[in-house]
Amino acid sequence: MDYKALAQQTAQEILGYYQDTSGWKVVKASLIICGFLFPFEKKLTVSSKASKKFHGNLYRVEGIIPESTSKLPDFLYKPENRVTWDKSLKMYSMVQKIDSDTFICHTITQSFAMGSISPRDFIDLVYLKHCEGNIDIISSTSVDFPAYPPSSNYIRGYNHACGYMCSPLQENPAYSKLVMFVQTEMRGKLAPSIIEATMPSNLVSFLLNVKDGVKHKIPSGRGCHHDGHSSFLKKK
Repeated sequence: MDYKALAQQTAQEILGYYQDTSGWKVVKASLIICGFLFPFEKKLTVSSKASKKFHGNLYRVEGIIPESTSKLPDFLYKPENRVTWDKSLKMYSMVQKIDSDTFICHTITQSFAMGSISPRDFIDLVYLKHCEGNIDIISSTSVDFPAYPPSSNYIRGYNHACGYMCSPLQENPAYSKLVMFVQTEMRGKLAPSIIEATMPSNLVSFLLNVKDGVKHKIPSGRGCHHDGHSSFLKKK
């Protein structure tokens, strides 16, 4: 398999999702207060539309992260960083390096939805692409990798083109606008209604974990905090 070509193709798909503004339906939203000396309000939103890849949804998550775009990508995808903040994972490791920007990673998730969705494992091709305007794309898609075949311990899930778009926040370049795309096929015997009911809340938790992880790496006063009066974390 030409992993590099597939990685580049996936990055283009993520760019296409980012540029596509039609048909998205907001399924969760919350007010986030950013900054300390000069606070400003931003919304964290989760939107969805029907995926063209499988019988499920493509999700778009948008939020502000209190970290510069030059530092955020490494924080998001490098295993030694991600395991420190991503509470949704049991394990995340790089199993093969294709080149300096392209990797194959093995992920094992925690159970979620109060245990109704058991842990899954994924083998993903991860690719980092730097674009004009100080924009970074981190794309991933599941691949077959003979060295890590499915095991009886976990259901092997499948990530269709997923990824992040990281760009400087216009109002404050020390912050980043993060747009994340997820279209995960959980597989197994799950009813689609369970996925649709739980995925938005889990994506919210993921982005809040990113914020919290970054906040603990930087001096206090630059972070964001969650508006306690919103219903953003309440399950729909």
